[in-house]
Formats: sequence, structure tokens, C-alpha cells
Amino acid sequence: MRAIEDCKRRGVRVALSIDGKKKSGRVDCVLGIQEGLFEREVFLDCGRSMLRRFQRVGETLEDEVVHDRLLLTY
Repeated sequence: MRAIEDCKRRGVRVALSIDGKKKSGRVDCVLGIQEGLFEREVFLDCGRSMLRRFQRVGETLEDEVVHDRLLLTY
């Protein structure tokens, strides 16, 4: 996280894409990122879990929607 803080001090905009939500939004992925490091947090719908597609062949997977988290310093 020091690298992100350093970038912010120099005026560099940082966008970090990382795990967000799984199980169709019922479970947040806990990250432990310090408060105030990012200005905005956006969740992006990534559709059905690719891993679960292989594990549950032939099932509909409505309960396995994944959202990535986009963290922005601006």
C-alpha cells in the first residue's frame, strides 16, 4: 500500500481491480485495505464464476455471480 500512497502524493491516479463480491453479491471479499487510501469503490458485474462453470458443469449457476471491485484514488 506504500506504493499507492506514494503515487497519490505525486498526483498519480491509481486504479486497482481486485476481488469484490461472490455468491451473487451475498459474500464480500474482505481485503483489509486502510481507510481513506481510495476515494471511490465501484463493483463491476463479471457474470458467472468461471471456476464454478468447470466445477458445476450442466448447472445454471444463478447463485454464482461474481463482482470485481475497482478501487480508485480519484
